[in-house]
Amino acid sequence: MRAAYYDQQGDPLVLRLGELPDPMAGPGEVRVRIAVSGLNPSDTKGRSGWGGAPMPFPRIVPHQDGSGVIESVGPGVDPARIGERVWIYEAQRGRPFGTGAELCIVPAEQAVALPEGVSFEVGACLGVPAMTAHRCLLADGAIEERWVLVQGGTGAVGLAAVMLAKYLGARVIATVSREQQARVVSAAGCDLVLNRHADDIASHVREATDGHGVDRVIDVSLATNIATDLACLATNGVICAYASDSADTMLTVPFVPALLGGATIRWVFVYAMPHQAHLDAARDINAALASGACRPVIGLDLPLDEIARAHAAQDSGTVVGKILLRVG
Repeated sequence: MRAAYYDQQGDPLVLRLGELPDPMAGPGEVRVRIAVSGLNPSDTKGRSGWGGAPMPFPRIVPHQDGSGVIESVGPGVDPARIGERVWIYEAQRGRPFGTGAELCIVPAEQAVALPEGVSFEVGACLGVPAMTAHRCLLADGAIEERWVLVQGGTGAVGLAAVMLAKYLGARVIATVSREQQARVVSAAGCDLVLNRHADDIASHVREATDGHGVDRVIDVSLATNIATDLACLATNGVICAYASDSADTMLTVPFVPALLGGATIRWVFVYAMPHQAHLDAARDINAALASGACRPVIGLDLPLDEIARAHAAQDSGTVVGKILLRVG
């Protein structure tokens, strides 16, 4: 099979393209012919050795997310699944080979049937960001008729959180840093869009919520936003943190506001989510897809040959929307 891979960590130029042996599905697994591979920050962090994390395997085919068609199954998997169009999540978790190749092996439940009419491009946008967003939104109960603040509304997780929150009946406020981003989250159905550089976030949030505050904050940079988050949070609300600007960022929590508001901080790392949370997320994501409520934005679409360019673009943080690589 044709694949992208790296044998050492470093900048995007460590990525290579070549022929590797075709993998075979084992018990409980399926082999998927990949159409589109989706790129995430965790993929480039693994490639670069972010935070000092070592290479878990001597050679790695990167990428957790993707989409394609099941072409063979291992023992214990219904052969009727052969030919099924699927989206894949966490393909490279605990494994050396992810979706950056023509063929990928995953446990059968991690290949989720694509709803009718949903493209491979959309399918490759799901996985890590949509499941992270789902966990942030629902780990602490239903959000119907509740207020949600998404700090960083046009990142892959942030935009998924906006769309899923609206689908689940919440009222949503999102922060952005420029006009292009504001247009994207407005199109996703956001009730209020605020510019984190120009607006007094807390005062606008309090006004919009009639002084109640938001019941959930979904935050991409908690160390930067903690004071604002607490000022926006309703009593006994939850702040969900899923990312950091740096591996060595220190978090200082203003004790009195957090104490008096009964605030909870939840840490959400998709690879540590409970098994049932993954299954629940896959179910709800598919329902949102089928309804048309989940419409991921594609920011860059490249052939697999340009994987180094894709990784550099991901590292730059300038692309609004998901970065995809066409494999098949």
